[in-house]
Formats: sequence, C-alpha cells, structure tokens
Amino acid sequence: MQIHLVAVGNRMPGWVQQGYNEYAKRLPRDCELVLKEVAPDKRRSSDLARITRDEGERMIAALPPRAHVVTLDIPGKPWTTPELASALQRWLLGGQPVALMVGGPEGLSHAVRDLARESWSLSPLTFPHPLVRVIVAEQLYRAWSLLNNHPYHR
Repeated sequence: MQIHLVAVGNRMPGWVQQGYNEYAKRLPRDCELVLKEVAPDKRRSSDLARITRDEGERMIAALPPRAHVVTLDIPGKPWTTPELASALQRWLLGGQPVALMVGGPEGLSHAVRDLARESWSLSPLTFPHPLVRVIVAEQLYRAWSLLNNHPYHR
C-alpha cells in the first residue's frame, strides 16, 4: 500500500526535505510514503476563494485511483499515537492507496473536503506547511513502529 502525501507547496527548504526523507525512507515498502507536491497559486490576487478552488482541483488531479482520502485540517479528529496506529492498520488492511491532503495557506477547498472519508487534526495550533510534511512522516513512522513492536516508539 502507498500513502500519498498530497501537499500544496514546492521548493521547500533543505531541512524540510531532509526531515521528510529521513522518516519516509524508514517506512517499509508495504507502507510506502510518497510525496506529491501541488504548485501553489501566486497570492497576488485577493480572490482567495478562486485560488483555494484551483489548488484543490490540482490536488484532486494528483489523487491515485480509488484513494481513501484523509484531510489534514484543524477541525479534524485529534488522534493519539495509538489511534493513528489503529487508523494505519485499518488503511493497510483496506488495500486502497491512502491520500493525506494538506492544503495551502488558506486551507483546503470544499471539493477536497467533500472527498474525505476522514479528517485528521495534528493540533489545534497552526503549523507552517513545510513543517507539517516532517511531522506527518515522523508520526506515520511512529505509528508503524508501534504496530510492529519496533523500539522506535517508546
């Protein structure tokens, strides 16, 4: 199974790529994490609704067929590590690719939210979008390690 991290944003700083890669490479092939970057629209216009809609269309176009869509959104469910591990196990048993959707500065479009089967909140805090990639990769690796009795999760 593949987990696709579909995120608005490109040209991330080196520390973001290093942090993300460090955890993504630790995951085994049957739980592969794949980053799909969606180019953000320029924020020169004040038409933020159109910008969010356009970014959402590109996010949807990046989805793999039959994906189980999970939005990362502040109003989502705040999972504990064991709850995330349970979700990961459910996703692995479901056999479908999973798509974790991270919007741009204005959040996710209505169309992306409408596709979601689940919504996960990392925190009630707002994180910088580059940092979210690193946090998600680390938390997925931690959840996988918990499921597999790996010593990383203690």
